[in-house]
Amino acid sequence: MSVKVNLNSDKKVATRESYGNALVEVGQEHENLVVLDADLAGATKTEIFKKAFPERHIDCGIAEGNMMGIAAGLASCGKVPFASSFAMFATGRAFEQVRNSIAHTKLNVKVAATHAGISVGEDGATHQCCEDLSLMRTIPNMVVINPCDDVEAKAAVKAAYEYEGPVYLRFGRLAIPVINDPETYKFELGKGVVMREGKDLTIFATGLEVYEALVAAEKLAVDGIDAEVINIHTLKPIDEELVAASLAKTGCGVTVEEHSIIGGLYSAVCEVAAKKQPTKILAIGVEDVFGHSGPAKDLLKEFGLDSEGIYNKIKEFLK
Repeated sequence: MSVKVNLNSDKKVATRESYGNALVEVGQEHENLVVLDADLAGATKTEIFKKAFPERHIDCGIAEGNMMGIAAGLASCGKVPFASSFAMFATGRAFEQVRNSIAHTKLNVKVAATHAGISVGEDGATHQCCEDLSLMRTIPNMVVINPCDDVEAKAAVKAAYEYEGPVYLRFGRLAIPVINDPETYKFELGKGVVMREGKDLTIFATGLEVYEALVAAEKLAVDGIDAEVINIHTLKPIDEELVAASLAKTGCGVTVEEHSIIGGLYSAVCEVAAKKQPTKILAIGVEDVFGHSGPAKDLLKEFGLDSEGIYNKIKEFLK
């Protein structure tokens, strides 16, 4: 699937805001949607839903494991709970409960995590969760989604509600450009999106890195390098057909993620390549290190995750 892309959009929205707004939209149509939070409603933006539907918002306090257990109980009674916290706590602190209480019995719980990646910024290494996608990918029955902008994030929330079973949704703190056209964009679970067609190499990107990868592709085009850019919004199940077909066409791959290169998008793409289309693939992401405190944009630049850093790494790779 390919889409209209606007790289010149002046509109910027943090996907955590998109999450809060989408909950209200879906909640207006479905009374069985309930939202749980761990004393972070202002930060996760579930406060938007709380103002609209206070009777369907449950603050579980700073007890994420217990929150997942409550969500499991609600799901077993026919509700569709969205359990919300920072990525570090939703996937790290509550891993056991997500695995055993939710995924093992394939309960219809949506784990919605905000403040993921190094773009959390000044909150520092303890809160800059770059392991969440890896953790959630390893859990059987778990669908893993990482939207790239406001339009896709809202669509992902709606798709998660409609899907019967556990879903992990990743959202960010940093306001990022809205690049998808809300009038024509269609979200399909498990289907990658061709954002830019090309023949010389394929850049697979996820989350906020989709925009940065597209800008990097424009820079490469000036040098005569025609890069295909594919948005992998669903890391599990990944679009194996599209990944393999694009690698077969271009013969060269790059993955770009605001996440550890261990267990995330790079691992997912390499797993497909190993099975279906053996190809040399470059990993651009957070190396085997922790982040540190600093302004989000400065950190993205430092870690080589802005468009210039991506461009430079690909140029070196292609040598």
